[in-house]
Amino acid sequence: MTRQPPPGERRPANEGRKAAARNRAALVAAAREIYADQGLNAPLSAIARRAGVGQAVLYRHFPDRAAVATAVLGENVRQIEQAAAARGADIAGVLGVLTWHQTQSAAFISILHADGLAGRSGDLSYAFELSGRVEHALRTLLPDGHPLTGAEGDLMIAVAMVSGAVTGPTREQREHRALAGWRLLGVEVGPVGPFEE
Repeated sequence: MTRQPPPGERRPANEGRKAAARNRAALVAAAREIYADQGLNAPLSAIARRAGVGQAVLYRHFPDRAAVATAVLGENVRQIEQAAAARGADIAGVLGVLTWHQTQSAAFISILHADGLAGRSGDLSYAFELSGRVEHALRTLLPDGHPLTGAEGDLMIAVAMVSGAVTGPTREQREHRALAGWRLLGVEVGPVGPFEE
């Protein structure tokens, strides 16, 4: 028997799609944090717990581990594209967003190399797609004479070189090494952080 609300009290609204979108966003944010701390092999239960939802909700949005990683990587690239499309965007600012993602996610570094996901069905083509989207976002902001302009492919080679320097047990150490890499390439980077809408 369904319980009726007392007279004068309204039944809570079914948030349906709003709740689903909120849960998905919370899961992606939680996965990014968990992956940054524990790597891609972190238990999915830790992601659900961090997002404040049950595992059934996680599996409703993401049927497997690869789907969670794909969502996180896609969100990283989307933030870079948004930063590049924002009013007043410049290459230094977008490189700051890119560098933040480099220091947060080893999986993101893999897609920038477009070979780190090789061997898993469908992952390599997706990695190439994401890497191409990052390159396009950066290239739209490169002024003539910028150190990253050059022959075809040079831009992503430079990104991969900096990605290779992103090592260390803490995000601060990884950021320090990434900024040193950009500096050695003669490239100015803006404040390192996520894109804020």
